[in-house]
Amino acid sequence: MRSWLFFCIALSIGAVVFALALLLRSDYLFFAGYVVLQFVVLATAWNILGGYCGYVNFGSAAFFAIGVYTSVALGKLGVNPARYLPEFLAGWLKPLLPLPIPALLLAAGMIAGIIGLGMGYLTLRLRGVFFAIATLAMAVVLQTLIINWDFVGGARGAYIIRPASLALGPLALGYIEYLFLIMLLLAVIALTVARLIERSRLGYGFASIRDDELAAEACGVPTLRLKLIATTISGALMGMAGAPFPYYIGYVEPAATFGLPYAVNSIAMPMIGGTTSWPGPLLGAILLGSLQQIATVTISSAVNLLIVGVLLVGFVVIAPKGILGLIEDWRHARAKP
Repeated sequence: MRSWLFFCIALSIGAVVFALALLLRSDYLFFAGYVVLQFVVLATAWNILGGYCGYVNFGSAAFFAIGVYTSVALGKLGVNPARYLPEFLAGWLKPLLPLPIPALLLAAGMIAGIIGLGMGYLTLRLRGVFFAIATLAMAVVLQTLIINWDFVGGARGAYIIRPASLALGPLALGYIEYLFLIMLLLAVIALTVARLIERSRLGYGFASIRDDELAAEACGVPTLRLKLIATTISGALMGMAGAPFPYYIGYVEPAATFGLPYAVNSIAMPMIGGTTSWPGPLLGAILLGSLQQIATVTISSAVNLLIVGVLLVGFVVIAPKGILGLIEDWRHARAKP
């Protein structure tokens, strides 16, 4: 199936999901659905580097936070540009501010992608556990910078005031419905990008790095260039996933934004679903994200990481290739005479 056809089919499925959600008119459904879709994007983005290339990235929360604080900074700048910018620049930008959510997504994606490129250039000569530790160190450095940056609230955090509703042509949406729609479109884009990479020469290059990087280099594969492309794309998608978050939650602060749940879920979801193909992160994100939302309502959000940990340990022991690996093994077993 061609990528443009896949995108159209995914977009059609997304439109059906959004229409059904509108018919049900449940605020909880939109709030919970937004979180699940957010994890779909994060898991898919992590898998581009961690699954396709085999480089485990512990810095997912940092890229997510880059998107969050890009929105916070641009939102604050949009309220009173004359206070923070030179007069000529403030006058030129005033008609464009405040930026709408789609523009914030693009800005966050660009900034997170550039930081991902820089991080890759500095760390991708490391391999294995050393690269993983370097990405964790990068997250700690970025968190320290945000804590000491008063413009975005520093350690005390920042409040974001969002409108109660939004009109998209003849359609009047609540703001959470609008954010759900934005994240749904972003999930479709992320899945399309992941599938396009998987079935292209770029994906074959990523697979050669994952299987045997030294052999790939010996065969003339430009491994460093490919890894830099992977970190840039992965970082950009994670940043875009974080851009709408301040408008979803209304208040952000570094301890939560750089929190363990984003780093752990971004790794666990692809590993549980399967890391070598684009449906794996989607399957893992829907499964784990839904379980966590159900647990939040029925038990407590405090057990969310416990659920992730138990499932991750179970799948590592029983099915190290994830759900897709289990399905593939079952199909091979049935095919044998």
